[in-house]
Amino acid sequence: MADTLLESSALSAFCGSIATMISAGIQTDEAVHMLAENREESRFKSVCSQIYSKLIQGSSLADSMEATGAFPKYAQDLVDSGERSGRLEKVLRSLDLYYDEEDRMFAKIRSSVGYPSALLCIMSVILAFTVVVILPVFVNVYENMSGSLTAGSFGSVGVSIVIGWIALVVTLLCTVVVLAAALLARNESGRQRLLRVFERLGLTKQATYQLALSRFTTALATYVSSGINNEDAMRKATDTVDHAELRAKLEKAYASMVDLNNPRSLSQAISENDIFEPLYARLLEVGARSGSVDQVLTRLSETFFEDAVAKIDQVVDRIEPILAAFLTIAVGATLIAVMLPLIGIMKSIG
Repeated sequence: MADTLLESSALSAFCGSIATMISAGIQTDEAVHMLAENREESRFKSVCSQIYSKLIQGSSLADSMEATGAFPKYAQDLVDSGERSGRLEKVLRSLDLYYDEEDRMFAKIRSSVGYPSALLCIMSVILAFTVVVILPVFVNVYENMSGSLTAGSFGSVGVSIVIGWIALVVTLLCTVVVLAAALLARNESGRQRLLRVFERLGLTKQATYQLALSRFTTALATYVSSGINNEDAMRKATDTVDHAELRAKLEKAYASMVDLNNPRSLSQAISENDIFEPLYARLLEVGARSGSVDQVLTRLSETFFEDAVAKIDQVVDRIEPILAAFLTIAVGATLIAVMLPLIGIMKSIG
């Protein structure tokens, strides 16, 4: 099913368009039908047609989305909660914003790594030619001139060969990683796998955590506002989280909420398990006292999302300079690998 998911741009277009038509007073089934009209044959039109068929048979929008296999579980769960709570339009708009930013983020990643990855491929070819073709020529020359060459000259050839092979192997590895990231960023299922990798990298770990926290808070706000008790809302919102570190914290928080000996409130569980920063945890506690937990959670989810986007932008902005620096080093290694034997020959002849 993951391989048939709609692209982030299509998910954003679907959610945003349906939300706009619902706000104009158009029924959900008619909105989906209008969205599919006058479009060329495509995966998006096929999905909308499938949803429309389910809707006119009496299925909910969430169930219709699930039947197509084209929507992430996170989107399905939020839409289901939105329908139950009467907040469908608001949920769809939040999903529109989320998937629009996700599409923008991965488009920026592709553009940032596209040009450097092309240069890395060229550099890999050049290094391979240098190591396989050029350096062996120098070795043959040294062997033919061995009678007049010093041990230091032979040493320079050995050093150049080692440098050439190291540069080639490292460049090839870097090229494979960059190309794999660029290919994974082209489709939704690949993006999900890429996010799993980002969770473990020091450079992107905090950004992905903040993004997962935003998704959790949005889900929690939706479930709380739908009238579900806090314990069930916490459990359902936790089920939408794939981030390993955050999910572990949330499961501990949920366990403390249902502990029969010493049950904790929602705000206490979140605060004691360091899910939110202390300031945000205090805001949630104030919201709990004033009876506006869902409103506080909604504002916090927006804050977390903006923070996540800012962190991701910072990470993406660093990618191109890092790759450019690596290319500079690779070029330098290539020049050294070629020049060292020449220098050795010149010293021996001189």
